[in-house]
Amino acid sequence: MKVPKAQRGRQAADKLAVGQEWKGTSDHVFTTGWGEPIHPDTVSSLVATTFRRHNDPKTGPKPKEPLPHARLHDLRHIHATTLLLAGVSVHVVAARLGHADPSITLRVYAHMIRATEASAADVFAKAVNGQ
Repeated sequence: MKVPKAQRGRQAADKLAVGQEWKGTSDHVFTTGWGEPIHPDTVSSLVATTFRRHNDPKTGPKPKEPLPHARLHDLRHIHATTLLLAGVSVHVVAARLGHADPSITLRVYAHMIRATEASAADVFAKAVNGQ
């Protein structure tokens, strides 16, 4: 969570510098220097830049565990997988991903859903056995 918080900090500094000319909302992680959303291809390159800044900061110590290389799309999959493993409804995950139909999410993440189904079976078995 340090990387997104650092990015939000940079945005807050930009907002203060720009003042009333700031055009942004809190909905976008990556924005122009005046707060407008940027093109998705630019976001992909900024993810790499953000990871590099985290792993090799200009000031302060380097992190004990650097972040591995990841594309923006990889982060989308990590987000969806984390939510599904935490038991979030497929319908909710589908909505967050922008899938028009939860069946798309079910197809793409079927392996994760099977893992949560096995976990649910274990929970049920323990409840039945009074544990």
